Amino acid sequence: MKMIATALLLAASAGLAQPQPQPPISPIGVWQNPKGTIRVRTRPCGALLCGNIVWASPVAMADARESGVTSLIGTELLSDYRHTGRGRWTGQVYVPDQGRRFYSTIEQKGPNDLRISGCILGGLICKRQDWTRQ
Repeated sequence: MKMIATALLLAASAGLAQPQPQPPISPIGVWQNPKGTIRVRTRPCGALLCGNIVWASPVAMADARESGVTSLIGTELLSDYRHTGRGRWTGQVYVPDQGRRFYSTIEQKGPNDLRISGCILGGLICKRQDWTRQ
């Protein structure tokens, strides 16, 4: 009887020692750009992903006003992103100081890290930024 109890205890403790599966990382949340001048809340938009500016520094708001954007807060910065693979989405990024949308990709590098890239000329020229979760 003692052997059976020991075997059951070992089997139970072995199951507890196994690593638990990690929940999938998600791009949904509030993200800050590298300079700390804006924060964007990403959310599902139907089957797509989008994101609006929820906070902007005075400097970012002044830059936007100079480019003709009168209300930076609420502006949809990320739009029409389709899930294209593990931790990867493609869509459009709006650049307020240029007043234009560009082809863009989002890569989730970790639970609190996004890399957002915007490209012109069919992907010939691209810029990227690493954003952090807030």
